[in-house]
Amino acid sequence: MKGNKLAYLLLGTVTLIFTILLFLCDGDDIQKEEALAMQMADTTIQIPIPDSAYGFPIDSFVIHKGNIKRNEFLADILLKYGVDYQSIDRLAKASRDVFDVRYLRHGNNYAIICANDSSEKALCFVYEPNGIDYVVYDLRDSINIYKGQKEVETRTREASGIINSSLFLTLQEQHISPALAMEMANVYAWTIDFYRIQKGDYFKVIFDEMYVDDQFIGVGKIHSADFHHADRDFYAFEFENATGADYFDEEGNSLRKAFLKSPLKFGRLTSGYTKRRFHPVQKRWKAHLGTDYAAPTGTPILAVGDGVVIDAKFSRFNGNYVKIRHNGTYTTQYLHMSKIGQGMKPGKAVRQGDVIGYVGSTGLATGPHVCFRFWKNGKQVDHRSEPMPPSKPIDENLREEFNAMMDVEKKRLDGIQLIPEEKLEPAKTASL
Repeated sequence: MKGNKLAYLLLGTVTLIFTILLFLCDGDDIQKEEALAMQMADTTIQIPIPDSAYGFPIDSFVIHKGNIKRNEFLADILLKYGVDYQSIDRLAKASRDVFDVRYLRHGNNYAIICANDSSEKALCFVYEPNGIDYVVYDLRDSINIYKGQKEVETRTREASGIINSSLFLTLQEQHISPALAMEMANVYAWTIDFYRIQKGDYFKVIFDEMYVDDQFIGVGKIHSADFHHADRDFYAFEFENATGADYFDEEGNSLRKAFLKSPLKFGRLTSGYTKRRFHPVQKRWKAHLGTDYAAPTGTPILAVGDGVVIDAKFSRFNGNYVKIRHNGTYTTQYLHMSKIGQGMKPGKAVRQGDVIGYVGSTGLATGPHVCFRFWKNGKQVDHRSEPMPPSKPIDENLREEFNAMMDVEKKRLDGIQLIPEEKLEPAKTASL
């Protein structure tokens, strides 16, 4: 669109110059000037095109930008731009069905669109609840309130790193947003236990970063990745299967398994499954047939697989807990919750990843954590040692298309350079 406008302006400018020359010259002079005009027509002339903000051409309005101060209300802002209390009150009442102005958040950006004259009276108030979305409160004529979105630019980026201490720190050292760790944890949630990452493990990843007005606003999707862990490469390739986009390994097997590796996205493994452990509260040796993950109180606890709730209550030793039967073989239990999730009761169907409660220290516990227990055929087992049943692989009619895509992405991943391994210290357990 901008290219068309520029072309029309250029054509009009050249035509005007040529016409003026015709009036000023005659005879041989006209021929000379015709040649000059034609030469000018072949020359690119940079003419600025009016830009816009929030859909308003910036050359037709005066735009003042700011951010919401602590304890600042809409009236505090608009009164300074000639808007009376009655109009502000009407705007506040009309906003409730779109975006209630009572919920303007401290630190968020706003803009005042003013008339391009000496009065600079506010015509519109624009609020940005986040880096992409905005809400326009149009005060002209009758109040009109609507939402819009800024144009988001997606840039694909390659990254890699060898883990020396933690995945987050490694990303920081590579000048990558730590949010990428969250995305990687989501991709590998069924495949890699991030509580058992080792020093010397490494990753290569191709992913999207999102920008608005040339400012970074967040990490987008992961296209492909290779996470090297326990002397093995775990590849992940995004592909649109018959049931939607998902991640598959180089053989076309889904990374999604029947169970997540952990009921928490992030936390710290503090005690594993063992037949003999000194109990920190009871002060005696006994079996610990579960796995403890420490995390701050209130951290969401996730159902590791699809199933039906068979218990959701409080008991003296377990505290608040939820127990889920997944099928005739597997059952899981989540102990010491600060609060059981809304709607969790016997008979409630849950999906993998649903929030079923929140980390706490109720019952026999010394600090906030979740004790995760896993039954197979009625016997408690160490879930970290159990081979998990896989999900469906790539549809056969899509395998050729997948293989072609995977070959290209794998070569690109394998070509990403890593930090030389001789710089690493001897291997030891690292954290996320």
